[in-house]
Amino acid sequence: MRAWLLDGLNGLQQLRLADVPDPAPAAGEVVLRVHCAALNPADRYLAEGQYPARPPLPHVLGRDGFGTVIAVGPGVSEVRIGDRRTVLRGEVGVSRWGTFAEKVAVPVESLVEAPLDWTEPQAASAALVYITAYQALTQWGELPPSVVLVTGASGGVGVASLQLGTAGGHTMIALSRGVSKHEQLKSLGAAAIFDPTDPAWRKKLKEFLPGRRVDLAIDNIGGPLFNEVIETLGEWGKVSVVGRLAGPVPSFNPSALLFRRLRIGGVAVGSYSNAESRAAWRAVLTAMHKIKAKPVIDHVFPFEQLPQAFARLTEGPMGKVLIQ
Repeated sequence: MRAWLLDGLNGLQQLRLADVPDPAPAAGEVVLRVHCAALNPADRYLAEGQYPARPPLPHVLGRDGFGTVIAVGPGVSEVRIGDRRTVLRGEVGVSRWGTFAEKVAVPVESLVEAPLDWTEPQAASAALVYITAYQALTQWGELPPSVVLVTGASGGVGVASLQLGTAGGHTMIALSRGVSKHEQLKSLGAAAIFDPTDPAWRKKLKEFLPGRRVDLAIDNIGGPLFNEVIETLGEWGKVSVVGRLAGPVPSFNPSALLFRRLRIGGVAVGSYSNAESRAAWRAVLTAMHKIKAKPVIDHVFPFEQLPQAFARLTEGPMGKVLIQ
């Protein structure tokens, strides 16, 4: 089979397309013929050595995917050859070879079904970002109807957060550069959208929320924007930190947390057990069905164009980027 091999942990330039032996399923595993695989910023972080995992090299990235079961290992009774399944968050693409290959071996516990009315790209793109968004929204306990601010709202976790937050009855505020994506973000549930490069965006947010402030921020960006997000929070406000696309936070002043009793918590779906991940997936599907929503696809690239797909991911897509 063909697979995208990563030969080192010093950047995506270490990727190469190669022929490798087909995987064979061990006990409790199946082999999927991969139809589509979604890209995530975490793939790039791992390739750049910025992720805790240090898999043996060469490595195959890719944590999300959808395909057809073509072989089953000993002890597998939950699925059969010919079944179509989505890869649930696990060690696929992290400590073991992932979905940027024509075939992948997957523990059967890391397979779930997607709604039948989703396309193959939608089924391949949802697991990691929606479970991440679910954790970002729920890690602080029960959240009554609240004002939720999402940075990087047009990305995978951003879109998922808007949809799940809307299903939960929250007032969703989106931050997204420029204006080209604003109408689509409104269609996904955003009550208001602001451009974080506009120096007046916090003033405009305050005018939009007379007498109210942000209760929860889901931050996918980090960098200098993080301090501005902190300033929008009300008393007992919280930040769920998902990503750091803009790099480290400069000159953070801890006193910003004191008088409003603010709390900051990292989001890491790797902390979920398999049972917790499956429960989160069921909750995600229930929420998506409630508002008749589906994952948003930005672009599907041919399998041979993985580098171009990563370039699109860096540009700031509207939804998910995949290879087919």
